[in-house]
Amino acid sequence: MIQEILKNHIANAFKSVYQIDVDSQSIALENTKPDFEGDYTFVVFAYLKISKKNPEQTANDIGTYLVENAREIQSFNVIKGFLNIVVSEVYWLDFLQSNYQNTCYGLGAKTNQKILVEYSSPNTNKPLHLGHVRNNLLGFSVAEILKANGHEVYTCNLVNDRGIHICKSMLAWIQQGNGETPASSGMKGDHLVGKYYVAFDKTYKEEVKALMAEGKSEEYAEKNAPSILAAQQLLQKWEAGDEETVGIWRTMNGWVYEGFDVTYKKLGVKFDKFYYESNTYLLGKEIVQEGLEKGAFYKKEDGSVWIDLTADGLDHKLLLRGDGTSVYITQDIGTAELKYEDFACERSIYVVGNEQDYHFKVLQLICKKLYKSYAEGIYHLSYGMVELPHGKMKSREGTVVDADDLIDGMLQTAEETTKALGKTYFLLKVDPKKKMMFNPEESIDFQGNTGPFIQYTHARIKSILRNASSIDFENVNSSKISLHKAEKELIFLAFQYAEVIKDAGREMSPGVICNYVYEVAKSFSSFYHECPILKESNEEQKKLRLQICNMTAYIIKSGFALLGIQVPERM
Repeated sequence: MIQEILKNHIANAFKSVYQIDVDSQSIALENTKPDFEGDYTFVVFAYLKISKKNPEQTANDIGTYLVENAREIQSFNVIKGFLNIVVSEVYWLDFLQSNYQNTCYGLGAKTNQKILVEYSSPNTNKPLHLGHVRNNLLGFSVAEILKANGHEVYTCNLVNDRGIHICKSMLAWIQQGNGETPASSGMKGDHLVGKYYVAFDKTYKEEVKALMAEGKSEEYAEKNAPSILAAQQLLQKWEAGDEETVGIWRTMNGWVYEGFDVTYKKLGVKFDKFYYESNTYLLGKEIVQEGLEKGAFYKKEDGSVWIDLTADGLDHKLLLRGDGTSVYITQDIGTAELKYEDFACERSIYVVGNEQDYHFKVLQLICKKLYKSYAEGIYHLSYGMVELPHGKMKSREGTVVDADDLIDGMLQTAEETTKALGKTYFLLKVDPKKKMMFNPEESIDFQGNTGPFIQYTHARIKSILRNASSIDFENVNSSKISLHKAEKELIFLAFQYAEVIKDAGREMSPGVICNYVYEVAKSFSSFYHECPILKESNEEQKKLRLQICNMTAYIIKSGFALLGIQVPERM
């Protein structure tokens, strides 16, 4: 790579000019800012003790040596202590010639690292909503980016199919459902179950209000409302294996799974393995018992089991309730064990919203205190919540943006305006750590940093290449051409693709890919307007520009594939 070549030349310059050895790996290069001429910038201030000269003299000494001794360098300029280096056209032309047909350019070499990415993790009491859409797209894309970095990557989905949340939907269905099914109602199964979750909450709030009207405190009313007590009893019956309760649970979850499957197919996401809390919580309870026996945990008088994490700057954490029922952390302990048994991955990434930051700190600490070999590899990819112009979404109040409705609506609007689906890009371009405001209209705009604009750019390039099908542009005689500024800018951006994939993998941020591909598409737009392609009279220049088109199309298609987005041949 040119950066390493430049670092070696700069180290040689220090040796030749100042008779001082400098480690080439300690030399830092930056991309030259757009306002200045150059490709890479070397800042000399840290080396003035070596040169014993001022910044401008030092930079000029190094620059002069590079131009005289390095064929890869065309020229240089100095702005105070900043040495801006211009790489020769020959290097960029050689790069283009070597890679414009390379359908693996940018992808990392195979590593020995195995990584498991867990994402989606829905509850079976409601359909997927806009927040789940961000989770699914983020998890899928991060897995693809890690694969592109050469890692062996697997994906899994932990379904929260048991607990008080599904018991609430079950109770409302038992009390109000009159045997309603997806077939009899015409509703998608996950939507039907979600309807009864909302119905439970409505009844529960009315009960709380009534108790408070009788003079009870709000805390008492919330804990003793008939509906919540009945839901808790239902959970106890489920964990005791009551046949009727388990039968209703199995039926209603079955409706939900059928609904989820439809939504996952719409989103284009998939998983190597599904885990179910109903199959992992028992193992979690066993591990908690083992930890209790080993003194890692302690039991309170009411029979509940806890861990003291105050020495780690946290708090006391409940692991098992006094009635023996499990909590979320219980099944996560069991799932972590199963995941390692199944995949033996060095890293286990959990794609979960930032409201669970504390939960995953606790999970990792528990695994460390149990001396689990996989504890260090636990990583919480925390992301910000999705909000709408009218505020946060609330499942139990029925104010969520349903994923199916969102996708169908976006498809319809996109078909009418762009013939392309832009929502995926919009949800991925924001840094995962930030919460985001989702605006459907912006996500399908042809202008600016949007999916359709970039898809349209790809379609335009493919149209050019189809019209040039009779032209053989495999080889270019570089002696008969000179690089236009817009040509060089696009080649330079294409050159950066490999490093962008590495950066996206290190940061686990699809936004890095989004913003880069947008810059490529924007640069191509300038190139297209400034440089005639098929009408260019210089045949060698024409072939060069077709090579640039071919490589740009590959990068857009490859980059969007990492985001889970297809690009059209025509629009």
